[in-house]
Amino acid sequence: MFDVKALLAKTRGDRWIWLIIIMLSMVSIMVVYSATGAIAYRKGISVEKYLLFKHVIFVLLGIAMIYIAHLLDYKYYAGISKVLMIITLPLLLYTLVFGGQINGAARWVQVPLIGLTFQTSDLAKLALITFLARMLTKKQENIKDVKNAFIPIMGSVCVVFILIALANLSTALMLFGVSILLLIIGRISIKQILTVCAGGVVLLLFVVFLGPRRETYKSRINAFMHPEQQHSDKTYQADQSKIALATGGLFGKGPGNSTQRNFLPHPYSDFIFAIIIEEYGTVGGLAIVVLYLVLLYRCVRIVTRSPKAFGALLAAGLSFSLTIQAFANMAVAVGLGPVTGVPLPLVSMGGTSMIFTSIAFGIILSVSKDVEEHSTQKKKKVIIGEIPAMA
Repeated sequence: MFDVKALLAKTRGDRWIWLIIIMLSMVSIMVVYSATGAIAYRKGISVEKYLLFKHVIFVLLGIAMIYIAHLLDYKYYAGISKVLMIITLPLLLYTLVFGGQINGAARWVQVPLIGLTFQTSDLAKLALITFLARMLTKKQENIKDVKNAFIPIMGSVCVVFILIALANLSTALMLFGVSILLLIIGRISIKQILTVCAGGVVLLLFVVFLGPRRETYKSRINAFMHPEQQHSDKTYQADQSKIALATGGLFGKGPGNSTQRNFLPHPYSDFIFAIIIEEYGTVGGLAIVVLYLVLLYRCVRIVTRSPKAFGALLAAGLSFSLTIQAFANMAVAVGLGPVTGVPLPLVSMGGTSMIFTSIAFGIILSVSKDVEEHSTQKKKKVIIGEIPAMA
C-alpha cells in the first residue's frame, strides 16, 4: 500500500521551494486547461482528454523527476556533467542540420522508438551550467591560469552559445548571461570575463547579421521598437497579448473565461502569462511574480549557506537560469521585450521542457538537502562540545 508519510519522510530540501513547485504545478494545470480548449476542439477531442495526455502526465512525471533528482547527492552531478556535455555538443550540431523546424528554426529532435520530440537547448542549459560549476570548482586553485582554466571554460561557453544561438537566440543569450554570473561568482578575473563578453558579442553579431534566422531577428526587433510602423501581422502576437492584459483588469474574468486564448498562437506556452492575467487579473499576475521572487530568494539562501563551492555554483547557475527565463517570458507577455519562444518554467505546457526544468529543481533541492544536513551536524557538534563545560 502507498505510504504517504514514508514518502514525505524521505523528502528533504527547502520546504518553501517544494511549496512553490506544487503551487506552480497547480496553476499550470488550471491555466493550460483553459488555454487548450481551442486546440483540443480542432483536434476533435475533449479538452479533458487532451489535457490529461498532453500535460497532466508530464506535470506528474516532472514532480517525480524532482523527487528522484533531489535524492541523489548533488556531488554526483559533477561526473554526470561531463557525460552531458559529451552528448550535448554533437546533439546540438545534429539538431541544426537534421532537426525539426518550427518558424524556420531547427530546434527539435525526435527520440527514437517513443516518438517524442524535445528541444536540445533544454538539455544544453542543464549540461553547460553543471559543467561550468564543476570546472570552476576544480580550477579554483589555478583559476587565473589562462591555458588550463580560462580557455577550457571560455571555449565551452562560446561553443554552446553559438550552437544554440543559430536556432534559438533568446535562449542562448539567457544562458550566456547565466554563464557570466557563474564566472563572476567563480572568481574569474574581470579582464578574463570581459574577454568572454567580447567573444560573445562577436558571435552575437555573426548570428544576427549573417545567421540563417537574421531576417526573423530583424523583424522581431523592428516590431518591438517601432510597432506603429509595422504591418499588423508582424505585431499580431504582441497585440493579442496586450488585449488580454487590458481586459483582465484587477481581478480578471475568472477561470476558464479567457477570450484571447482563441486568438493567441501559443496561449498555453509562450503567452501563458497573458492568459493568467486575463483570467486572474493583475492580482493573479503579481502572485506569480511573487512566487518566482520567493523562489530566487530561497535559492540565494541555499547558495550563501552551501559549505562547498560546487554546491553553491550549481544552485546559483540553475536558480538564475530558471528565474531569468521566468521573467523573460513574463516581460514578453506584457510588452517589455520582443517576442521569443521562451516558456514559463513549470507553468507553460511542454513535455520535455517540463522534465528538464524539473531536473533542475531537483538538483537545487539536492544542494538544499546537503545544506540542511551540514547545518544539523554542525549543531550536534556544538551541543556535544558544550556538555563537558556545563558539567
